[in-house]
Amino acid sequence: QVQLVESGGGLVQPGGSLRLSCTASGAIFAGNIMGWYRQAPGKQRELVANISGGGSTATADSVKGRFTISRDNGANTVSLQMHNLKSEDTAVYYCYINQRSGFHWGQGTQVTVSS
Repeated sequence: QVQLVESGGGLVQPGGSLRLSCTASGAIFAGNIMGWYRQAPGKQRELVANISGGGSTATADSVKGRFTISRDNGANTVSLQMHNLKSEDTAVYYCYINQRSGFHWGQGTQVTVSS
């Protein structure tokens, strides 16, 4: 069993910042990839960013230069630092871990960018 618990979502004004965090617990295996997807109302879930245990990252073009992903392997935690938020970043953000036991999701945290 794998559990992912997210925190840090909320309401922020355009141009503001938020930091999302996600901690994985349970049967966590080495060689995993952790990251974030998001889903806006009426849209498909899309990858925001991910990071391997070795620190290799992938980031969506729509958030490059504004969002930074990082992780703490010892704590099984992945974070997403978001700057210069835009209204189009409004979505439910889902943490995930992809490892040899499968793909696991967090419950999601709402990020709303609005004045």
